[in-house]
Amino acid sequence: MTVVRSTLSEEALGVTGTALQETLVDLLGLSLVGKQAHWNIVGPRFRSIHLQLDEVVETARAHSDTVAERAAALGVPPDGRPETVAATFALPGAKSGWLRDAEVVELTVAALGAAISRLRERIKATEQADPVTQDLLISITADLEKQRWMFEAENRAGDAG
Repeated sequence: MTVVRSTLSEEALGVTGTALQETLVDLLGLSLVGKQAHWNIVGPRFRSIHLQLDEVVETARAHSDTVAERAAALGVPPDGRPETVAATFALPGAKSGWLRDAEVVELTVAALGAAISRLRERIKATEQADPVTQDLLISITADLEKQRWMFEAENRAGDAG
């Protein structure tokens, strides 16, 4: 059943729909990784990183809603079901149990970096297919890069010259 008909060509819609669905899964998974780390972090930087993780989660959740609504507006039903996320999530995830603060920072930098890398591929893929979606992906990338920078700085204090 088609509820909404896209103004994009079938080919462009295929590329765009795939980019949006993959981004939705990455963002939903990233929010879960962030919450898992948020609940299990221990160490001297507990409080600051605990709170900083909430910013990542909020960013990922807000963007996941925007991505899902963009897909729906194009006539592509977004799939954020837990089983879909579990089956297709490809970013680094948290191990079970307590996580040292430095581990959380490394995990968050790695997960954000992987998400950004995947977004950059989708930005290229959607350039011709749908510049509106490309613009959305660029905006998400900028926000995730800001979060990655803030986390990467957490473990680099001793490296400053």
